[in-house]
Amino acid sequence: MSEVERKSQLTLFDVTNLVVGAIIGADIYVASALGAGLLGPFSLVAWVVAGVIAIVIALCFAQCSALLPKVGGPYAYARAAWGPFAGFIVGWSLWLAEWISLAVFPVAFTQYLMFFLPGLNWISQVIVRVLFVVFLIVTNVVGVRAAGRTNDILTVVKLVPLAFFAVIGLLFMVFNVSSVSANFSPFSPFGVGSFGAALVLIFWAYAGFEISTIPADDIQDPGKTIPKAIILGISIVTVFYLVTNIVLFGVRPWSLLALDKAPLTAATSAILISNPTLALIGAIIVGVGALISVSGSDESGMIGTSRLGYALAADGLFPKVFARIHPRFKTPYLGIIISAVTALVAALFGNLSVLIATSVFFMAFAYAATGASTFFLQRKDTKVHFKVRSLVIPILGVIFSVYLITQCSFSQIALGLILLFVGVPIYIKYSPKKEIAELKAALMSPEAILKRTRTQEERFLANVLKHIKNFYRRRIEKKQAQNLTEQVEA
Repeated sequence: MSEVERKSQLTLFDVTNLVVGAIIGADIYVASALGAGLLGPFSLVAWVVAGVIAIVIALCFAQCSALLPKVGGPYAYARAAWGPFAGFIVGWSLWLAEWISLAVFPVAFTQYLMFFLPGLNWISQVIVRVLFVVFLIVTNVVGVRAAGRTNDILTVVKLVPLAFFAVIGLLFMVFNVSSVSANFSPFSPFGVGSFGAALVLIFWAYAGFEISTIPADDIQDPGKTIPKAIILGISIVTVFYLVTNIVLFGVRPWSLLALDKAPLTAATSAILISNPTLALIGAIIVGVGALISVSGSDESGMIGTSRLGYALAADGLFPKVFARIHPRFKTPYLGIIISAVTALVAALFGNLSVLIATSVFFMAFAYAATGASTFFLQRKDTKVHFKVRSLVIPILGVIFSVYLITQCSFSQIALGLILLFVGVPIYIKYSPKKEIAELKAALMSPEAILKRTRTQEERFLANVLKHIKNFYRRRIEKKQAQNLTEQVEA
């Protein structure tokens, strides 16, 4: 069945699965130690609060998707609400958020690699980051994508280390109750003064919930299905994150966890420390899983960044070079190269906390615009019956987004505003350009959007859920076939 023929076929299970697949990546390998360094065990509360904020903002996206069902994304919502310039600034902020996120993963990859090769000096670390980015550029330009069984294998490689870590960690906690209790005490060693800063870093792990921008026509009973899927999907992710972090704090004193550059690998080694051989094997399992997951997340980010640059170029708002397609591989190769190389520069000189917080600043700016655009889209759509209660979610979404912005440091906000203003001359230069209709249609059509969201089913937990769904459907179909046969024979 083609993608077009599958319209209105996405069920609650399908959309929930897409939400889970869109969010969970390698972020859990990165953000845990950062939260521990600011709040200690109290950072567990921040993971829950971040999940709630993600649900509210995602519901804003769901409302916008219902009002503007054929084209998704903050860029499109702001453009429809306030015009081309507003759309560009929001799209520019999203591109900056994704571009800065590209710089996070080379740093994280190097840190996990250094758990096994602690003697790497600065020059060696630079070489590792350069090779890491070059490899991903080639992969994205050539368009190599795992499919079928290969994708399943990659999912196992990513999930098994996390499952292994959770199982051995929970067993350790069951048999070492006294030491576990000591690790959680005091629960809030630094007070709550840094809660906002920690929340910003932790919220980054929830990015990707914009999956609700799937065209509503492709979802069964979208008015009910999308909100339910958002709440279920993000709740599943939150539980997954909480279990991982509870195990981390249970097996590793928060004072050490805060200093860990490769927190999950260090915690695994600590769990199995009584047997050096097992400790090494366990660390290798989790460490290799982290390296593969980080690589996969950066590859996905590279695709997203080049896709957004491609969309802006298709609207005539970005240099045409971002929409130039490789004649053989059919990928926006120059956009990929430009995004990756410039992000590499940031990766060489930036640190994780600054990069993540700056990325969240731009995300929150786009999310606030999405929440605010809901009011204007409702006013423009004469078919929508205005209700005061329908404004509650957008208002909360704007408030939460602004709160995230204000919790960034002054230097991060200043840098963010400067980079936003850099977009103004870009808009002035390129806005008169005629939009590239063919490229826009290929990128923004409902079929193209649906096809991209389907790829989320190949990620982490989503891949497992997909197979559970397929198994269940095969069982139902088999039972229905047997019943039909019995009826015919009777």
